[in-house]
Amino acid sequence: MPRRGETAVVPIETGGGGGGGQDRPKSPRRRSHGPGHYGHGQGPNRHHHRSRPPPPPPPEFRPFRRWFPFLVPLFVVVNVALFVLSMYINDCPAHAQAAGAAIGGSVGEGAAAEGCWLEPELGRFAFQSYKENPLIGPSSATLLRMGALETSKITKDHEGWRLITCIWLHAGVVHILANMLSLLLIGIRLEKEFGFMRIGTLYVISGVGGSLLSALFMVSNISVGASGALFGLLGSMLSELITNWTIYENKFAALLTLVVIILINLAVGILPHVDNFAHLGGFTSGFFLGFVLLVRPQFGYINQKNSPLGFPTGTPKRKYKTYQIILWVIATVILISGFTIGLVLVLKGFNASEHCSWCHYLSCVPTSKWSCNAPSNYCMLSQLGNQLNLTCQSTGKTQTYTLNNPNNTEAIKHLCVGFCS
Repeated sequence: MPRRGETAVVPIETGGGGGGGQDRPKSPRRRSHGPGHYGHGQGPNRHHHRSRPPPPPPPEFRPFRRWFPFLVPLFVVVNVALFVLSMYINDCPAHAQAAGAAIGGSVGEGAAAEGCWLEPELGRFAFQSYKENPLIGPSSATLLRMGALETSKITKDHEGWRLITCIWLHAGVVHILANMLSLLLIGIRLEKEFGFMRIGTLYVISGVGGSLLSALFMVSNISVGASGALFGLLGSMLSELITNWTIYENKFAALLTLVVIILINLAVGILPHVDNFAHLGGFTSGFFLGFVLLVRPQFGYINQKNSPLGFPTGTPKRKYKTYQIILWVIATVILISGFTIGLVLVLKGFNASEHCSWCHYLSCVPTSKWSCNAPSNYCMLSQLGNQLNLTCQSTGKTQTYTLNNPNNTEAIKHLCVGFCS
């Protein structure tokens, strides 16, 4: 019986007589009195057999199993649910009122009156002001509370779990829409071909690889998003094409198309305030994982495995080609050593940017249209009692405030955003 998704090969006998030997049975189509067994086609059911419909066509030959994709849609649901939860925890209107009360005076009244975006329509789910979060989402404080990646939290507070949790959080509506659409387009196709176990493992490990490289180079930044994991899926598509090269028909066309897509996506990472190190780390991790997780058996092995018993199949074929095994070993060694070294360096607080003078261009290339400097709402502060002195890092301007509650960090951050913007 042929296996699911596959068809068996059955030898076809040809009619013909030979002198001196036994005659082969003729095909039913060539018998003159029908195919029955009642006296050379003269049985009572002769006309019934003549009107028998032709046999159905053989099932479509599928050498590899096709999977029903459920994990990738589940990932999308989880990401969206966590974004909604982050907006619930953020509660922008309540924090704006508290910040205004902590600042006090006309400045505090102005901060409270500024409010949050779409507050009348969304209530506590209202977004932070556009000056604080142009991606339309929660505050950075809320993201940190939920597990955003910050290198100091890993090195000083030993919160290594942030390398995983950050890939499930998003900075805003624009951020999550772009990532989830990409995940559906790429992930469903891969899950259909390779199953949920391989693609789920590849997604998570690639995301962690992106987090590691981001933590090494973007030490002073907060990072969230599934971009590293998504670039891991792109990288795995490239390595899957290489390791399963012989089963593709239009090899060079597929390779060229995939390389162009990858280059366009990586080029977007050189825009300001985009963590391209997470993209590069995820892509590299996914590329080597593809050699390990997405390798296919060769067709010769599959044909021999599915051939009928007793039918000659020729020389036994090996399941994998030699180059596939070599790539599998090399990729495994690189992955284990790379993740081990990266994790050790992150835990030791290693700042890779200090040892590479040009690496920052991998994440942002300054042009006449934009700058790669730190965001404008970064402040240096000095505080003595209720007196707070703020210096905007980008402009150098300085301002002194008197606070009703000097311990309210949300109020201080609100002042910085308004002062620098």
